[in-house]
Amino acid sequence: MNMENAQQMNTETHLDPMKDDLPLMANTSYMLVKHYVLDLDVDFKSKVVEGSIVLFFETGSQYRKTSSAGKECCQSQFDETCKMRASEPCHIPMINVSTCSSKTECNDFAVSGKEEEATSDENSNHSNNEQASGISSSKDCCDLEDRGNKDFLLVLDCCDLSVLKVEEVDVAAVSGIEKFTRSAKLTGVSKELENLRNRIVRELVTLPADRWKEQLYYFTHCSQAPGCGELLFSTGTWSLEIRKSGIQTPADFPHAIRIWYKTKPEGRSVTWTTDQSGRPCVYTMGSPINNRALFPCQEPPIALSTWQASVRTAADFVVLMSGENSAEPVQLQEGILSWYYYVSMPMPASTFTIAVGCWQEVKQQSFKQKAAIGTNTEFSLPSSQTDLRWHEEICGHVEYPCRFQNPAARLQAVIPYRVFAPWCLMESCEKYLLQLIPQCLSAAYATLGTHPFSRLDVLIVPSNFSSLGMASPHIIFLSQSVLPGGSHLCGTRLCHEIAHAWFGLAIGARDWTEEWLSEGFATFLEDIFWARAQQQLSHDEIKGQQELKALLRWRRLRDEVQNSEEELQVLRPKKESTGELSESGASVVKYGLKAEKIFMQVHYLKGYFLLRSLARTIGEVSYLASLRKFVFKFHGQLVLSQDFLTMLLEDIPKQKQSELTVESIFQNWLDTSGIPKPLLEEGETWKECQLVQQVSSEVTKWIQTNQRIRKSSKKKLKQDEIVFKQLLPDQLVLLLEFLLEEKTLCPRILQCLERTYQLREQDAEVRHRWCELVIKHKYEPGYGDIERFLREDQAMGVYLYGELMVNEDAKQQELARKCFAAAQEHMDASSAKVVAEMLF
Repeated sequence: MNMENAQQMNTETHLDPMKDDLPLMANTSYMLVKHYVLDLDVDFKSKVVEGSIVLFFETGSQYRKTSSAGKECCQSQFDETCKMRASEPCHIPMINVSTCSSKTECNDFAVSGKEEEATSDENSNHSNNEQASGISSSKDCCDLEDRGNKDFLLVLDCCDLSVLKVEEVDVAAVSGIEKFTRSAKLTGVSKELENLRNRIVRELVTLPADRWKEQLYYFTHCSQAPGCGELLFSTGTWSLEIRKSGIQTPADFPHAIRIWYKTKPEGRSVTWTTDQSGRPCVYTMGSPINNRALFPCQEPPIALSTWQASVRTAADFVVLMSGENSAEPVQLQEGILSWYYYVSMPMPASTFTIAVGCWQEVKQQSFKQKAAIGTNTEFSLPSSQTDLRWHEEICGHVEYPCRFQNPAARLQAVIPYRVFAPWCLMESCEKYLLQLIPQCLSAAYATLGTHPFSRLDVLIVPSNFSSLGMASPHIIFLSQSVLPGGSHLCGTRLCHEIAHAWFGLAIGARDWTEEWLSEGFATFLEDIFWARAQQQLSHDEIKGQQELKALLRWRRLRDEVQNSEEELQVLRPKKESTGELSESGASVVKYGLKAEKIFMQVHYLKGYFLLRSLARTIGEVSYLASLRKFVFKFHGQLVLSQDFLTMLLEDIPKQKQSELTVESIFQNWLDTSGIPKPLLEEGETWKECQLVQQVSSEVTKWIQTNQRIRKSSKKKLKQDEIVFKQLLPDQLVLLLEFLLEEKTLCPRILQCLERTYQLREQDAEVRHRWCELVIKHKYEPGYGDIERFLREDQAMGVYLYGELMVNEDAKQQELARKCFAAAQEHMDASSAKVVAEMLF
């Protein structure tokens, strides 16, 4: 990113929170967070999460060699950053002299906040109102009055939070911490104390992986250490800016800080709602702004960090998080439980996930079911000598306790798993989901090898969830829409989310605009996993299912390309600038805040077709071996498209001599809008698939029957005269899509269609197409099905609102407004915005 673009990006006030690119403001090049300690209370009455977060830093790559003694600071970079920033007025804390480590420090605060003194809140010794100070919104934020030099400004990503206080943490006060001070002696001199604290944090964050338990122990105790001086801070639309008066370099800035804060009920990182049993709950729903409205953090993917969290809430509630341990609650006082989770694998802050609700664990009810699951998990890993050699190599990521180097973990086909749901959905989960998890986990292991994470929770989230599923480390959220209608949709979606453990989580995109690196791979792998999970299928049956799926995806991609903005169809929108950061480490996620983007499938579909094309060119066996190699080489790291493509093409030297190059793939697949040229040239070979031909044959029967009824309206349709075949769920989807292309279908045909295939009992994909038919033909007996779908399947229903309005039928428009009015209060913000634009 050039400095001109960076300057535009940093003008926070000009960014529309619902329309423009998502800014990643954190200056990670100067200071990089290595560990978070969260200590939070969840209050359902006020719909607020309140508490503190302690951040442990290391000096960033730009300034690792810099200190006040060395005078190596490249001040010009600070100057650039400061000029770019427009800051809102600063919160000036009231200073309690007893909290300062020296009189000098107190005087610094007094001078820098001299313009206007803060007034005290009822409940605190500092103000939460925005007030004038030495940091002014109308001037260069670093150009402090009465100061010849500029203070270093730490910038964190933050939105919709009430920050109450920021303070330095006195890690030197922790008992037993002496082991991290080496030869340094603890004296009473303020400057030496500051250096000592930073040295302790540096030693702590760089402990080797085999001492991770000791590291976690000291992180816990350091996070509970007393404060040793409040820091000045300012909140903007997208950021929290912190400084310590007189500190001009990142190396000298406190490396352990505590932030006291509250979330706001309207904050966009979590949603407060009720579950399907009517009980209150709150969860992170995969917001476009990620977690910055849940805790101040460094959002850029490069800020890989570990975390630990203690969460307290009323005893009726269960706290689930993306931690590697299965937390056991501890009773603190009557009616209050505390839940503790941690992770030892560094991950971006965006992967942090929490769900607090009256969830019930779904368990097996009979020995028979347990026995059935046991027989379905006997997969072996198809490893070659090459695969085994990879495991003898050293991992390429930063040091952490890695499962790929753990012999026991490498043999674990099924990791421990649990299922949680609202009480009213427990039976539905037991019917299919519980049995599917070990099958899908085993299939994933057979395809890719070692599971990157040690356990898995699966939670059925509330009906306002705007997607069918979302994967985070150690936990998967699934929509209730995957439960009805058999195992097919539930199984395929579960496979998709499990695939994200490798692609999207263990291997992350270095630039979030390259979403296809996560979604394209998960879409491609869901077919491979699902085929292996259905052990009884022949090779031809698997091939047929995958070709049918390819046709459905082709049709969806074609429709999306015709009905969306071209700029949103490009998989690498930043092209050659992909992965570039400003000097401070800040960047933007292009189109990251466009409300309509979350409903688009283009990154899934074009990414899938690219990977499918490569697999067909190379051969599936060789291709999957390359994927396993890629996983071993890049797990625990961030990648760009060229990392995968270069490695893949190196393994197939013959292809290097043909037209298949990284540049040609960029040009044909990743850097252009529309249908990729190679996909158009391939031709619709899937039409030769037997499953597709069966559907075509059934469609012909329905069309002929419809014509016969229309010609002879008095003649009753004799059901026994026509024999319709039973179809697979994906075949039903295709059948209904073909019938949607018919201009007119009479009511009796629609009635017969519903009864023949029991459409109301089918999965959500089938029922969605049925609702489209009902809308198109104004089939009033089906309006109840639409109402039910818009209520229970919010993850998929947004498109139907538009269909109801476009027909300009008064009853249908009334139905749309009625359904929206009922769902609006708890609807996802982006969904509600898009629907409101359709209706009003």
